[in-house]
Amino acid sequence: MEFKSLKNIESSFKMIRFFCMIFIVTCAGITGYAVWNSYVFAEKQREKIYVLDEGKSLMLALSQDMSQNRPVEAREHVKRFHELFFTLAPDKAAIEENIKRALFLADKSAYLYFKNLSEKGYYNKVIGANINQAIQLDSVVCNFTVYPYPVTTYARQRIIRETNITERTLITQCTLLNTVRSDNNPAGFTIENFTVIENKNIQVLER
Repeated sequence: MEFKSLKNIESSFKMIRFFCMIFIVTCAGITGYAVWNSYVFAEKQREKIYVLDEGKSLMLALSQDMSQNRPVEAREHVKRFHELFFTLAPDKAAIEENIKRALFLADKSAYLYFKNLSEKGYYNKVIGANINQAIQLDSVVCNFTVYPYPVTTYARQRIIRETNITERTLITQCTLLNTVRSDNNPAGFTIENFTVIENKNIQVLER
């Protein structure tokens, strides 16, 4: 009888230990789940940016990984350079201002191309003949698998004269180098090794 009683006590202790282990494992699981959810929540909160709108109200903005935007910024940087560099009006001050802003986005290679055109009297001809030059970009192809990033730009130029409009192809190549962002270079790229590989007439339209 005494042996049976001891056996029942031992079975009860085993049962208690079993339930205690289950309880401990359950508590550990709940604690781990709570800690993990707290971490995920904190990470999501850190992605939120609150912007003060002229001192009146808070607006919620979401931050993004900078690397996700770099291809977009690269294409926009190259597009902006071409628009500034190749859009000309018969106004010396306007040409100088556009070229100056464009050269903030590139290295000496772009300046040398500009200097070569200047020495040939290209800009003087634009002013003297009252020519407007506009550019339309078709595509900007960037390769982000290698660094510096090689870029090829396909565009069309329109040379607008009083009597006709000349359409020209424009294909350029360059490489992009990461650099410091500034007011003059908000995307943080520098165009290097800028070259024009094709620039020829497509058609001439009478006005």
